[in-house]
Amino acid sequence: MTHRLKAQIQIASPDADFLALLSEESGLSKGRLKHAMACGAVWLQRSKTARRLRRGNAKLVAGDAVFLYYNEAVLAEEVEAPTLVADERSYSVWFKPYGMLSHGSKWGDHTAISRTVEKVLNDGRLAFQLHRLDRAASGLMILAHNKKAARALSSLFRDRAVDKHYLAMTHGRLPTPEVPVVIRTPVEERQAHTQASEVYFDESSRRSLLDVSIETGRKHQIRVHLSEIGLPIVGDRLFGPEGDSEDLQLLAYRLAFDCPLTQTPKEFLLPASLRPAWANQSASAA
Repeated sequence: MTHRLKAQIQIASPDADFLALLSEESGLSKGRLKHAMACGAVWLQRSKTARRLRRGNAKLVAGDAVFLYYNEAVLAEEVEAPTLVADERSYSVWFKPYGMLSHGSKWGDHTAISRTVEKVLNDGRLAFQLHRLDRAASGLMILAHNKKAARALSSLFRDRAVDKHYLAMTHGRLPTPEVPVVIRTPVEERQAHTQASEVYFDESSRRSLLDVSIETGRKHQIRVHLSEIGLPIVGDRLFGPEGDSEDLQLLAYRLAFDCPLTQTPKEFLLPASLRPAWANQSASAA
C-alpha cells in the first residue's frame, strides 16, 4: 500500500525545531522529510501567503503554519530531464520529454518542468510556466525567468498571439487528404479551434502523420478533436482505442511569435535530433 499522509504543525516560537515537530506529528524521519521538502511536498503558510518550504534550516516565525503532503508514490517518480533548445536569458525554450509535468501539485513539483529547469540551469534564475503540454505529450515549452518576461509572454498565449504547431501520428486518414480539416466543436463547453493537414500516410499501418495547429489551448484539445473526427492519436489512453503499446504520439515542434521584450519575430523549431523516430520522417516537411 502506498504511504500517503497529510500533517500540519503551528510554529509557536522562532526557536522551534520545525523538522522535529513535523517528524513527531507525521511519524516520518527527518531524512524523509528533507527529501519531501526538496521535492516540494512541504508548504509554509505565513499570513495569507503559502509557498513551498525547501530548506530544513529555514527561519520561521511565531504564527507560521507548516503543511506536509506526503505521497510515497509521487515522491518516487522520476522523469527524463528536459533539453535546452534556446536560451534568451529572460526566457528559454526547452524540449519537455514524455512523462514530465507542466506544473506540480501540492504533493510535489520535482517532476514539473519549471522546477526541473531551475535545477538544470543552476544559475539562480527562477522559471515561470507560461503554457502547458499534457504529461503524455512532448515538445517545445517556453519558461520565463523574471516577472516582467512572465507577464509579457503570458499575454501572448492569453491573446492567442503564439503560432503553435504539433505533429500527431493518428489511426486512420483524413477523408480528403489534400485538404486541411478544421474542427471547431467546443471542448468542455468552451470555444476551440484546431486545424490538421496530412504530412504522410502509411498504407500498411493505416496511420497518418498530421501537422496540427491550434488557435485555442483547451485541455486535451488536439486529442479530443482528432478523436471526434475518427483519427485518434496513437498511444492515447484517454481518447483512443485500446491496445496501443506506444506512448502518446503528439509532439509540439514549432513556436513562433513577435517577442514583446525585443520587438523582434521569433521562431523556435524542435531539432530533428530531439524528435522521436515516428516524427522524424516529416523533418523536411516541417
